[in-house]
Amino acid sequence: MQVEIGVLGPLEVSVDGISIVPTASKPSQVLAVLALNAGHLVTVRALCDEIWGSRPPRSGVQTLQTYILKLRGMLEHALADRSDTCSKDILITRRPGYVLAVEPGDVDATRYDRLSSAGRQAVNEGDHAAASRLLADALRLWRGPAFADLPAGPLLGVEAVRLEENRLGDLYLRIEADLKLGRHHQLLGELAALCARHPLMENFCTQHMVALYRCGRRSQALEAYRRLRADMANELGVEPSPQVRNLHQAILSGRSLLDQENPAILRTPLSPR
Repeated sequence: MQVEIGVLGPLEVSVDGISIVPTASKPSQVLAVLALNAGHLVTVRALCDEIWGSRPPRSGVQTLQTYILKLRGMLEHALADRSDTCSKDILITRRPGYVLAVEPGDVDATRYDRLSSAGRQAVNEGDHAAASRLLADALRLWRGPAFADLPAGPLLGVEAVRLEENRLGDLYLRIEADLKLGRHHQLLGELAALCARHPLMENFCTQHMVALYRCGRRSQALEAYRRLRADMANELGVEPSPQVRNLHQAILSGRSLLDQENPAILRTPLSPR
């Protein structure tokens, strides 16, 4: 039996190539929570909290059972050609809740976390080529915002925030590895788009400034700083951090520090704003 579960974007769950994602949002929420906890018990209370928050209806438990029956019905359809497995073997009732009995590795978020950890380990070891490759592989698993087509209750909401923060961190580290590998020319378009999408994030702006400077585009690097400074003043009422200001001064003075593979000014990652 082949199971594929995708939560890094719109929810996708298929068994032997047949989708088992309901059209209604609440049963899909249930499926997403069970998928995130593949192989582990999820309690009825946790599922009810995800769907209805702190005030579930009186019929909440019965309604949840209806959703489980619907999911099992879709599983039965996907397993119609199999005689060795039934829906209750996959979506198991285990007091006080349910277990989706699939391998954690069937879930793209689990594979992402594993690749992300390996990539960050490579960063710590100073292996820039491995870090770039592993983090790029992790980021390619994303198809859009996590659970993009689902309402997010307390469980999915927290997990979506965690995954997005990790994605942005991994993106920063992958670009940093590529800068250290001398790939500044290839990064210009990607960094320009990231700065437009995240105008208050100093991390991406500093990387863009360094890439522009190394490509001989000093005036544009200085303009990127001016744009960041104006955005931060208008939106937050603050100046860029000392690290960003130091980088700006280094570009103004044309210090050779910025031409090195691993300039000291960029060794400490900046916190996103």
